[in-house]
Amino acid sequence: MNIVLRLFLAVAAVGVLALVVRKVHKSEMQTGDSVFWVLFAGSFVILALFPQVAYFFSSVLGFASPSNFIFLYTIGVLVLQCFLLTAKVAHLRMKVNTLVQELALREHEQRRSEERQEG
Repeated sequence: MNIVLRLFLAVAAVGVLALVVRKVHKSEMQTGDSVFWVLFAGSFVILALFPQVAYFFSSVLGFASPSNFIFLYTIGVLVLQCFLLTAKVAHLRMKVNTLVQELALREHEQRRSEERQEG
């Protein structure tokens, strides 16, 4: 793995860490959600400092070069994160729908009780 890729990984990791810390500090991101990004950036630091890790996995998995392994690793982790976020959004949509329905029923019951009192 050449020095340019190693430097890019290190700079990208520092950039992601700075962005995450900034978002958490401004309360734009919850600390629980930031853990993923800190670990993801940390994995880039490990790959940049210890390129033997990338060489090992690329040889075990049959990649032509360690950079191909790093690209696949990055894509795979981000696709996994996208899937998890999609599942979380679907769950939150169901909760919102349930809350809207409960609110509508309460408002309906409140109107009915007000009409009974008036009539």
